[in-house]
Amino acid sequence: MNETIRLPLLRERFFRRERRSAQAARRFTAETLTGWGLAETPRADDVLLCVSELVTNALLHGVPPGRQLRLFLRHEVHALFVEVHDSGTGVPHVVHDGDEGGRGLLLVSALSDKWGVRERELGKAVWCEFGLP
Repeated sequence: MNETIRLPLLRERFFRRERRSAQAARRFTAETLTGWGLAETPRADDVLLCVSELVTNALLHGVPPGRQLRLFLRHEVHALFVEVHDSGTGVPHVVHDGDEGGRGLLLVSALSDKWGVRERELGKAVWCEFGLP
């Protein structure tokens, strides 16, 4: 039987605006899912892919030079929440036929149960939610 590490049900980490941060965020998420005993659930790969997409979008479009993004992961009884905060302007959107960009959010929209964007005092938060059995 695999032993899981008991982690807090809310985890967060800051990532710098650099190429390797997307991989580091994915690794942090994988470690968190393992610690919560969710690494083997059917939704784990979807969560990892959505974290990669949201973090990559924030790094490319939402984090000005010298700033960081913040990744939140929250586990509740029947749901897992992912939220990425950045200090950039603009509102992300799903791609429409012929548009450039936005394909990552199309994946997030397809793989998560809900997703959205909310304004913050400085920047925005892009979030997604996954139901758990």
